[in-house]
Amino acid sequence: MSALPCPVADPFAVADDAYATITKFLHSEEARRVKHSDLERQLEAMGRELMRKLLLTPTPVHTRSLETIFGTVEVARTGYRGGGTPSLHPLDGALNLPQEKYSLEVRRRVAIEAAKGAFDEGIKTLERYSGAHVPKRQFEELVMRAAQDFEAFYEERQRGAHADAETGPILVLTVDGKGVVMRPEDLRAATRRAAAERARSLTARLERGRRLHAKRMASVAAIYTVQPFVRTAEEIFPASEEPRQAPWRPRPEHKRVWASLEQSPQEAVTAMFDEAAQRDPKGQKLWIALVDGNESQIEHLHRLAEERKVPLLLVVDFIHVAQYVWEAAAAFFPGQETEQDRWVRAHLLEILRGKASLVAAGMRRSATLRAMGAAEREPVDVCADYLLKYSPYLQYEKALAAGVPIATGVIEGACRHLVEDRMNLTGARWSLSGAEAVLHLRALRASDDFDDYWEFHEKHEYERNHASHYADHHVPETVAPATFSSGPNRRSTLKIVKKKGES
Repeated sequence: MSALPCPVADPFAVADDAYATITKFLHSEEARRVKHSDLERQLEAMGRELMRKLLLTPTPVHTRSLETIFGTVEVARTGYRGGGTPSLHPLDGALNLPQEKYSLEVRRRVAIEAAKGAFDEGIKTLERYSGAHVPKRQFEELVMRAAQDFEAFYEERQRGAHADAETGPILVLTVDGKGVVMRPEDLRAATRRAAAERARSLTARLERGRRLHAKRMASVAAIYTVQPFVRTAEEIFPASEEPRQAPWRPRPEHKRVWASLEQSPQEAVTAMFDEAAQRDPKGQKLWIALVDGNESQIEHLHRLAEERKVPLLLVVDFIHVAQYVWEAAAAFFPGQETEQDRWVRAHLLEILRGKASLVAAGMRRSATLRAMGAAEREPVDVCADYLLKYSPYLQYEKALAAGVPIATGVIEGACRHLVEDRMNLTGARWSLSGAEAVLHLRALRASDDFDDYWEFHEKHEYERNHASHYADHHVPETVAPATFSSGPNRRSTLKIVKKKGES
């Protein structure tokens, strides 16, 4: 079966009139008198209307509305239908038109705006810089449709991945969590029960700004390769405080970050291992996991590494360690900032030298010698307990010598810009499906994968909406008849014709 366009007299006549109107206006005295900024805005509006009319197909067979970046147009095309079945429109397939009103380019811009900021602002931006109008409910629906191929995109990319000898020899895996305020029905079961219990108690009356048991934890993950950056503890905390030029630090390579409210932390860690295995199938890189001390994450990392027989260097974030040390310093030297700074530098230097256990013991002895009370010395004991508990993962002297990172700056940054800056805007309460879609779109942009993803998404839209409805997943081609005049001002609608022998 072939799809044959039908000749029309002059489909661009309406657009020609619009163009003539523009040129007539530009030659007018009125155009010469307006300010340049007013002229720009008026010409932009007139040009957008011209583009809209150029998209019109004037000979209707079956018509449908299409909201484009130039405004709303009516698309006319011939349908083909068997008994009791909906019409098929091969021209829709040839143009890869979506099933709903909004063009794929409008949907792409909706996805970008939703990833950048609040929906209301996205709607305004879309109207300000294009001719498209998308109401809020439809805007939210388009966001979820735009993100529907996220998992499939990365699954296909992993299947086609291969080891890249040009990337750094260190493969970094890091994971964290960040809470998102949710609608009550989309909280996890335990949080929902706690929220209901709190609502029946006096703690429901909290000071302004407090939202207890209102968040669902998003699992945030990142994976990247990096070149070694060998340094010593003394280079991080030099004896002299004189200004010095910071050494060149290698940047993360092929960094991918993502966040999910549907995935559990364990599922996020498993997904990280899956991608790492695709990046390094022969185990030629040094795998390092950077964590903040979350025990369940550490246990799952160990279990996966053991199951998959991957040598994994696990390092607890040095910045988290430093925070505990600062709190201990404040207990030893309350209000004495200079003494606190000196004490912290000395103790962090020893920790970087691989002496965390000795530092913990020294803290306790010092607190005992000072005869500090239980409440007064509590931050000291908490710090010492932390250092002893995680001492197997505080082997910083080995990490520094191997040139691997010891801080979770990448994942901390991802928690902030991927989740916090967008999801926890004042007053926002998310549905699970809406929040997951926005997180996926933000992850694509943060990982510089959005353009590749959108190409993949449009391909899958074609398969879902068009190719799947035809035999052999093949949409008939549109071919021009031999008698059709193909002059510069000729365009046609679609007509379905039968081949010989077809009934």
